[in-house]
Amino acid sequence: MKKIFEKVKPDSRIIIGYSASLFLLLVVYVVTLVANNKLKEKTRWVEHTYQVLLGLETMLSKIKDAETGVRGYAITGNNDFLEPYIHSEEMVDSIYNGLHILSRDNPTQLRRLVELKEVCNKRFRLFAKFVSYMNNGKIDTTYKMIPAQMEAKRTMNNIRWLCDIMQKEENKLLAERNIELKSTFASINTITITSLLLTLVLVIIGFVTYTKESKGRKAAMQNIKEYQQQLNTRIEELNTANTQLLQMRSMEKFAVTGRIARTIAHEVRNPLTNIGLATSQLKDDIASTDDNTMYLFNVIERNGDRINKLISDLLQSTKFSELNFATVPVSNLLDETMAMAQDRIELQQVIVEKKYAAQITINVDVEKMKIALLNIVINAIEAMEPGKGVLKITTRQEGNNCLITFADNGTGMDETSLGKLFEPYFTSKLNGNGLGMANTQNVIFNHKGTISVSSQPGNGTTFTITLSAI
Repeated sequence: MKKIFEKVKPDSRIIIGYSASLFLLLVVYVVTLVANNKLKEKTRWVEHTYQVLLGLETMLSKIKDAETGVRGYAITGNNDFLEPYIHSEEMVDSIYNGLHILSRDNPTQLRRLVELKEVCNKRFRLFAKFVSYMNNGKIDTTYKMIPAQMEAKRTMNNIRWLCDIMQKEENKLLAERNIELKSTFASINTITITSLLLTLVLVIIGFVTYTKESKGRKAAMQNIKEYQQQLNTRIEELNTANTQLLQMRSMEKFAVTGRIARTIAHEVRNPLTNIGLATSQLKDDIASTDDNTMYLFNVIERNGDRINKLISDLLQSTKFSELNFATVPVSNLLDETMAMAQDRIELQQVIVEKKYAAQITINVDVEKMKIALLNIVINAIEAMEPGKGVLKITTRQEGNNCLITFADNGTGMDETSLGKLFEPYFTSKLNGNGLGMANTQNVIFNHKGTISVSSQPGNGTTFTITLSAI
């Protein structure tokens, strides 16, 4: 048997050991459940017997109380002594009904109980007859009641005799049921102790086998843990590198956009200036009073001014500008920014939840930074459904950096919109010029900070801004 057991693989031995333990526990559970049900049944019958004994004792006690009360009334003539007698018959009837239900399983006891009830009824009739004599003042003829008193004594003796017989029968049943109850309880204890011992033996065997064979497994698990830690480290490094790469690409894209914008401005503004000068010269030379001619000149001038403004806005959103730095708590900066958007917040019924970290101080151009943050807040407000919007603003410090997060529960953006979010003139608004987020990115980059965004359609948008903390 030992050789056969040794041929089985260690893992299989453990599985067999624990499976056997589980099976044994299931068997013990079923056996114990059956035994417990049997124990409950035995306990119920013991309780049933105690209830019958108590009922008989109570019935006999009530009749004795009634007899004592009537006797006291006979001696003293005081109606107060009849108090135990007055309601005793009703109480006996109630006790009898309960005993009748309890004795339905025992025909012999039920027959005796019916007989006891008839004798009790007879005794109460004698009580009533005696009390009637006393109430009618027939004290002088009480000698005539001697036969009735003898009948009452015989009736009371019959009641005691029947109660005694029934109590002896119930005590006999109680003794038998107590023996059965003890036997069942002992069986349950034996089954439980035996099963626990067997289970303990099987568990010890499984544990010993597992301990002997687990050294290699522990070494393998340790190697796996180390490889997993190395993998997590590599993943974190890759995530960091990827984030840095995205930031570099974003800054490179911003720089390229700036160069393109400056080139376009240079190439467009020169001919645009010539067009403006030529238009002004023609307007003076022609000196026409024709309304249509003057309207056309005005159209040329207005569109020239519009093109010039668009170029100026593009240059402003893509160039590094001079900053007026000031040291401010980031919480104050955010509160001032939110105050600028308070009208929109109230109009759209947006709930603003602020969670600021301990005091964090940053060095920024306050006015430009407020405009940059305001663009994010306005975009969030406009993306949320009126009356249901929640904007969460949080700050925290990581090392020497301050992180500001704006998270809304608005409509969100798809991958295409995310990729073009900071491009000049990209907008999903009907009346937007597409330069707000480009200007925000420009301000953040001017402060040597970073800005990132995550979003999914229908799940809101989260902006994270990283600035140097002081």
